[in-house]
Order: sequence, then structure tokens, then C-alpha cells
Amino acid sequence: MFWYFGFGSNLDMTSLRAKGVQPVRSQPAALPGWRLRFNVRHFFRHEGGVGNIEPSDAPGDQVLGVLHECPDDSLPTLDQAEARGVGYDRIVVDVETAAGTVPAFAYVGRPDFIDESCLPSRRYLNILLRGARLAELDPAYIKRLAHQPTLAVVAAPPFEHPPGPHPIFNADSLRAHPDYTALYGAVFDMSDARPSHDFLKGLFGGRDMTLFHLQRMDSSDGNETLDDIRADRLDEAQRRYLNGYLQEYKREYRYIGRFAYY
Repeated sequence: MFWYFGFGSNLDMTSLRAKGVQPVRSQPAALPGWRLRFNVRHFFRHEGGVGNIEPSDAPGDQVLGVLHECPDDSLPTLDQAEARGVGYDRIVVDVETAAGTVPAFAYVGRPDFIDESCLPSRRYLNILLRGARLAELDPAYIKRLAHQPTLAVVAAPPFEHPPGPHPIFNADSLRAHPDYTALYGAVFDMSDARPSHDFLKGLFGGRDMTLFHLQRMDSSDGNETLDDIRADRLDEAQRRYLNGYLQEYKREYRYIGRFAYY
């Protein structure tokens, strides 16, 4: 077993479970002498910046979060979810709990992914706030979180499949192409993606990522299924959210076909 201190989206249990990590127990915790930032650049520009912690000399500075006790076999999953070695490094910090000080893993942003101009997306901040409230963190800390400025929302134009004949893939045929990925009925080739997306090739390659993204919405309860996508039982907010990602996939990768959910 290991201890993990979640201070960003992973202080929320729904978000953590969507990443494949199931703690055996969790409790509120504090990391004194550090401050919370949102300066780790997300892989996709419309998501802005995500959580980071930095040492602080300012009196009273601390980061509040949730200390999760997790099975050892969850560590590779957690490392992948946090893009360890790409966007984040894993360190050990001493966090304070009601029972005393506990050494725990935490993830800090790597220098080449730090961008001080970043702001968190409304979606990301909503997940933090949900987790902080459910964990019953200090109301004053939650109030400061609630006043955190967020990235301006810019509505993406509707995604349209390019005209012309294009192949149709399903889960089996997509799996045979590790540089291809699918999202909400569209297939993209990632082979010429910029170097910072090399990590995502390992995560997205050969897979349809629609459910992955849906379960990361701030409205997700973690119960969305592939059948919901097959039957298009999505609400307007979910369609708008996926459309934003379709536009980002189109910007980063090359459209090559359609994906059939059967």
C-alpha cells in the first residue's frame, strides 16, 4: 500500500476512480509550507492549466487536499494518469492528518510544462470544488478556490467530418493502428503530432477516447457507458464538451475516417 496526496482533480473521488485508481480509504490532509498553482499546461489548449504545488515561505501558506491509501498495483496507473516523466514528477511530501504526519506521494509540474500565464478551465475547477466540499475541507480554503479566475470559455464551431470517401473503423480495426485514435465518431492519425503529444500516443493510440473524456466532465458521476455513446444518449453539455475536444483533435492530429460504435 502507498499514500498519495491529491490536491487537484484527484482530491475528488469520482475523478480519481475514472482514472482507474480505487483507494481503500481517504481522509482530509494538509501540506504546510506549499501553495497551490494552476500553471501546468494541459496537453490541449482549451483546458488551460492544471494543478501544481510549489514550496512557499509565506506565513500560513498550505495546500489542502485528500490523502488516499492505495494498493501498490495502482501506482503505475496513477503515474500514467498524471503523465509522470512528461508533465509531472512524483515526489514524497510530509502531509498532516488528524492522526499525525504521513509521508505521501505527490505530483509536481515539470519545468518544461510550466506556463505562468495558464488559468484552470471552469470544468477543472468545478471538479476541485466538488472534491473539496465532499471531503469537508476548510470552508475558507474552498471559498478561495471558488474565487479562482478561470479560462474564458470560447465556443468551438461544430465539428464537421471532411467531405470525401474515408474508411470506417470499429474497435477491432482501430486497435490494429497504434497511431490512430477515435473520438465521438471521428478517427485521427497521431503519427505526426508534436513531440509533447508523444505521451498521449501511448494513452490514446488504437482506442476510442469518447468515454475517457466523458468521465472527466465536471458533471460526470462515473456511470457513463459505451452504450450511452452507441445510442447517443448524451445531453447538450456532453455534446458541446466533446465538440470542443473534436476541434482540438482536428488541430493536433490528421482526420482519416469515421468510427462506428457497433
